[in-house]
Formats: sequence, structure tokens, C-alpha cells
Amino acid sequence: MGRIWRLADDIDTDQLAPGQYMRGGIEAIAAHCLESVRPDFAAGVRRGDIIVAGRNFGMGSSREQAAEALRHLGLAGVVAESFAGIFYRNAINLGLPVLTAPDLSGIEDGAEAALDIAAGRLLVGGRAVPLDPLPENLRPIIAAGGLVPWLKARLKGQA
Repeated sequence: MGRIWRLADDIDTDQLAPGQYMRGGIEAIAAHCLESVRPDFAAGVRRGDIIVAGRNFGMGSSREQAAEALRHLGLAGVVAESFAGIFYRNAINLGLPVLTAPDLSGIEDGAEAALDIAAGRLLVGGRAVPLDPLPENLRPIIAAGGLVPWLKARLKGQA
């Protein structure tokens, strides 16, 4: 169980992984993740929390550190109306669950919630919000913790 961090449309990779901290490694990047839109995020996020956002989440550059910072902070996943394509693939490759939903209205910031990837739903209070299912071919990658761990297991005959 985690908390919802509600964000708007068009959250870009510069907000997720601010350029001025790129030389400091993932620790520094994560410590400043989303500070321009949610100054309380990096210090307040807990393992298992979930971002719920609007359209075009992860737009901007192809920097994979944007998804890596969220994974590093322990997010259970990101649910949005839509994702920028490169961010979506980077998140999958790093093992960060990213799911879409056509209607995320009524989900409030700070609400207790759980992400059920297998069932394709976000549980918020007593409400189950249906999510678009994660494509079948991507589920094993997420379950393995990302593309590299999935490939290593596959090469060993374990996937």
C-alpha cells in the first residue's frame, strides 16, 4: 500500500531528472526529482507510492535517468492518461511499471492506494480504477525487474 502523488499533464524528463544534477549520479538526480513541480516529492515519497498523472507523462528528452530516478525512489509505478513513447520504453526497460487509464478523475493527491498490475487496476480506497492492461510481452520484463535481468534469466534458460 502506498500514497498517490497526483501530477498534471506534460511532466517532462527535465522535471524528473534535472540536468544540473546529471553529473552527481542517480542519488543526486533522485534527490531533486520533480522539485520544480512538487518540491516535497523526493523527500516525501515512500517505497510503494504511486504517481497518477495526466497526458504525455515523460515528454522531452530520451534520458533514461528520468525513469531510473522514479525506480530508485521506490515507486510502485506510474499511472497516466498517456506516456511519451521513449519514457514508456525506458521505464519498462528499467522495470518500472507504467500503465495507462482513460479516466483518472476523482483520484486525489495523498490517497492510500495499491497498484495491481496483474489485474490491471489501481485500488484507491474502496474503489477499483480499471487500467489498460500491460501488454503480455512486457509483463515478464517488469516481473524480472527490467530488460537486462530478464535477458540474463532468459540466457540461463530461466525465463
